[in-house]
Amino acid sequence: MSGTNKKMELLGSAPIPNALMALGIPIMIGMLINALYNLVDAYFVGGLGETQMGAISIVFPLGQVVVGLGLMFGNGAASYLSRLLGRGDKGTANKVASTALYSSVFIGAVIIILAAIFLKPILAMLGATDTIMPYALAYARIYVISSIFNVFNVTMNNIVTSEGAAKTTMCALLLGAVLNIGMDPVFIYTLDMGVAGAAIATAISQFVSTLVYLSYMLRKKSAFTFRVREFALNGQMMTEILKIGVPTLTFQLLASLSIALVNRAAMDYGDAVIAGMGAVTRITSMGTLVVFGFLKGFQPIAGFSYGAKKFDRLREATKTSIRWSTIFCVAVGSLMALLSTQIISQFTDGNAEMISVGSKSLMANGLSFFLFGFYTVYSSLFLALGKGTAGFILGACRQGICFVPAILILPMACGINGILYAQPAADVLSAIITVFMAAHLHRELRTAERVPQN
Repeated sequence: MSGTNKKMELLGSAPIPNALMALGIPIMIGMLINALYNLVDAYFVGGLGETQMGAISIVFPLGQVVVGLGLMFGNGAASYLSRLLGRGDKGTANKVASTALYSSVFIGAVIIILAAIFLKPILAMLGATDTIMPYALAYARIYVISSIFNVFNVTMNNIVTSEGAAKTTMCALLLGAVLNIGMDPVFIYTLDMGVAGAAIATAISQFVSTLVYLSYMLRKKSAFTFRVREFALNGQMMTEILKIGVPTLTFQLLASLSIALVNRAAMDYGDAVIAGMGAVTRITSMGTLVVFGFLKGFQPIAGFSYGAKKFDRLREATKTSIRWSTIFCVAVGSLMALLSTQIISQFTDGNAEMISVGSKSLMANGLSFFLFGFYTVYSSLFLALGKGTAGFILGACRQGICFVPAILILPMACGINGILYAQPAADVLSAIITVFMAAHLHRELRTAERVPQN
């Protein structure tokens, strides 16, 4: 049996637990390692001081905005591609994959050039203080330019995942992460390059991941062809890509906005608070990226099953994903809450204020993380089924609809505690909204299932 047929069998007929593990576990491992090297960056930079740690915390949301362009085209295409493969429409799938890839790289390059030109005012807007700004500039000048590799990688990550080639994604993420972890101490300390060394290590690791995906394309391992002549700005095709891609980009922009709002709120309390909240963001991202990685395996199964009208399979995949992701979130959230002080202490040489602020925030975030798997499964499910509006609303809750009012209002009412507990408050509200939206979705699916199939 060919590799493509094996992928289709995995999406359409393999037992759900086996399919979820085969597709989700490799990506989950890759994204876990990817999150780990973000954490390792923070660990090594934290050894330079709280101001340097604050600098990479300031730059972080800017990188997320650029990556959002890859997610817009990659995730938007992935949802459509899974449904096209479920219908057996290979010709359109090739055009969608090619159009998404080349569009993301071109638009990503334009945005990166603009960001590089206006870098200093952007960093000031994101919350860089006078003491943080020199380090933020040194890091961002390298980090932003090299983000073009990450735009390509994120787009390919989603496209490759949509065809069930999870191991390729794992290899690309894993190789880049291992290199970054190994190079960080060398560039930062041995070569005495400081925060710029951290950015160089990240740039090299992203370039190596790009080479893995290019090899996959050029050796024709993919179910898609990626020919330039298949690039087509067809109205219906772009609508299908963007109705999922725009909400995905919006989620990423909201994530960046939430970090920027936290940093700006923390400015009034000094560099140590900015650094402490930055450490919490990177620690919690370890857990969130693992869940997102696992759900990258769930989405193509859901989209394929929906396209093929296999509603029993869709229900089983959803229930299993909720159960598994919730077990993981409870376990990880408990560790973050119980060991919050010990964990935050690893990111500073003993700054008491940073440890106090970071540990309180991490404890609260750990407890609210219990709910993360539940509402993220449904956010992913809406997008996999092509329901962009509902997926947008639910996905925007955690770091937009619920978070923005929380981070603007709570600090005024509760001072610094309002900054620490804004995200947990948004998590609880997001879970409540999910309950109502999930009930409506299941009613829709039951109605669709009763419609006779031709």
